[in-house]
Amino acid sequence: MDFKEKIRVILDYPQEGVRFKDITTLLADGPAYRAAIDRMVKFAQEKKPDIIVGPEARGFVVGCPLAVQMGVGFAPVRKKGKLPYETIQAEYSLEYGKDALAMHKDAIKPGQRVLIADDLLATGGTIQTTIDLVQKLGGEIVGLAFLIELTYLNGREKLGTDSDIFTLIQY
Repeated sequence: MDFKEKIRVILDYPQEGVRFKDITTLLADGPAYRAAIDRMVKFAQEKKPDIIVGPEARGFVVGCPLAVQMGVGFAPVRKKGKLPYETIQAEYSLEYGKDALAMHKDAIKPGQRVLIADDLLATGGTIQTTIDLVQKLGGEIVGLAFLIELTYLNGREKLGTDSDIFTLIQY
């Protein structure tokens, strides 16, 4: 299946010059969505994770079905202030300013094997922050899985790893 055909590209969104990759068209196509998750499961099974972690919100639509299919748990990473229990946080830089992501302090047990799943690898900022949170809790990152990678933004290089990253589609 050519998964690129299932992605809608929207010109000049959210700002002029950007070619936004809209995954909602893939998600709306049940057989394509399932096939995409199945391909990610094959990668994830090799990594033998104990738990899947996904940053909000699109990391949930990738990570949750991946976790269910593999029979492992899922731990959400959310914006600061969105989780109800005690959290740990990590800040990251945005184009203009800073933001923070958080996880429940008991979301990952020390030594757990963690696979991080998200819809998009772009500059790597959100994923690096997610990695930092998992490692603060004592988790071992065994792999990263994405629907899409924007290779021209060099996120893979910024994360400093290559062999433990799976991307279904590259632009």
